[in-house]
Amino acid sequence: MSAKRTALVTGANRGIGLETAKRLAQTGLRVVLTSRLGVDAEKEAKKLAAEGLDVLPEELDVASEDGAEALAKKLAKASVHVDALVNNAGVYPQRGVLDAPLESFRDALEVNFWGALRTIRAFVPAMVRAGYGRIVNVSSGSGSFGEGLEGPAPYCASKVALNALTVKLAQELRGDIKVNSVCPGWVRTRMGGTGADLAVEESVDTILWLATLPASGPSGGFFRDREPIPW
Repeated sequence: MSAKRTALVTGANRGIGLETAKRLAQTGLRVVLTSRLGVDAEKEAKKLAAEGLDVLPEELDVASEDGAEALAKKLAKASVHVDALVNNAGVYPQRGVLDAPLESFRDALEVNFWGALRTIRAFVPAMVRAGYGRIVNVSSGSGSFGEGLEGPAPYCASKVALNALTVKLAQELRGDIKVNSVCPGWVRTRMGGTGADLAVEESVDTILWLATLPASGPSGGFFRDREPIPW
C-alpha cells in the first residue's frame, strides 16, 4: 500500500474493542478509536499514543440516530478516509423471550444491529467510491442457528440480525470490499465475565485478520479462529 490505511473501531474504550484498536495500530494502521463518551476515547487514545501508536479519539454513540453520519462528515472534512470498519460496540441484555422486558430487545437491536447498520451506511459508500474496504461485524455464536442460538433471547436475536446484515451487504458489494462476521469466542471482559475461556489478547486474532484481508480473502462469511462457522 502506498498510503497508510485507516481503521475505525466502535466501542473501543475497553475490552475487545480496545485490544483491536491497539493491535491494528501496531500493524501500522491509523486507528480512529471511538467510544460512546468522548472522554473515554481520549483517555485510552492518550495511552496508546504514548506507545507511539497513531490513534485518533472520537465520540460515537452508535445508538444515536445521526451520530455515525456526523462523524463520517467530520472525518471527511479532516481528510480522514476510513478503509476498515470494525463494528464492535455491543450490549448483552439478559433473560428469555417471555420474561425479558421489551426494552431489552429494543436496546439489543438498537446497539448490536441498528448501530452497525448506521456505521455501515455512514462509512461504506466512501469505501465503494475508493474501491477498497474491509467491514468486520463482531457477532457471536449466540447468533448462529447452526450452534443452537444459545444465550439470552434479546442478545441472540440481535446477533442473528447482524449476521443477516453481513450476508445482505456482501451480496451488494463489488470489487475489493470485504464484509464478514466474526465470533471472537467467550472472552474475559466486563460482558463475558471472569469465568470466560479467553483472555482479551487471545480473542482478537480473527478480527485483525478480517480487517486486513488481502484481495483474495473471503467475503460474506462467519468466522471463528479464522475458520468458517455455520450461520
